[in-house]
Amino acid sequence: MIIVLDTNVIVSALLAANGSPAEVIKRWEADEFDVVVSPPLLDELERAIQYPRVAKYLGLSQEAISSFLRRFAMVATVVEPQIRLEILEKDPDDNRVLECAIAGGASYIITGDKHLLERKEYQGIMILPPAGFLAFLEAMGKKKSK
Repeated sequence: MIIVLDTNVIVSALLAANGSPAEVIKRWEADEFDVVVSPPLLDELERAIQYPRVAKYLGLSQEAISSFLRRFAMVATVVEPQIRLEILEKDPDDNRVLECAIAGGASYIITGDKHLLERKEYQGIMILPPAGFLAFLEAMGKKKSK
């Protein structure tokens, strides 16, 4: 199974080790699914973790941020979208998530973004919040990570 983790899920997991986003990351680390990411999403992640309101809670140096991004890009599969979508007008940057999912052959997009969640799916790609994805994994019989 291949998924796309929206930037907001990754940042939330970094900020709170016990929430649903962090549990999704733990399940990825347990090899329950693969994650695809694209250069535009990596760029967005880099910007997001440097926002002052996020950076003050993370307390990471520029070197630590760079190291995290390099490791993330090494563990996830980096794909290059070949199409440019303009489907989500309220938040055009959300189109980059859809592009990544298509390019990577993802079955799921995991996000906390309301504009994406309102769609529910795109071209057969299910769009779920972290808690919904965890419930799906449980329903499939995958045990909760420890």
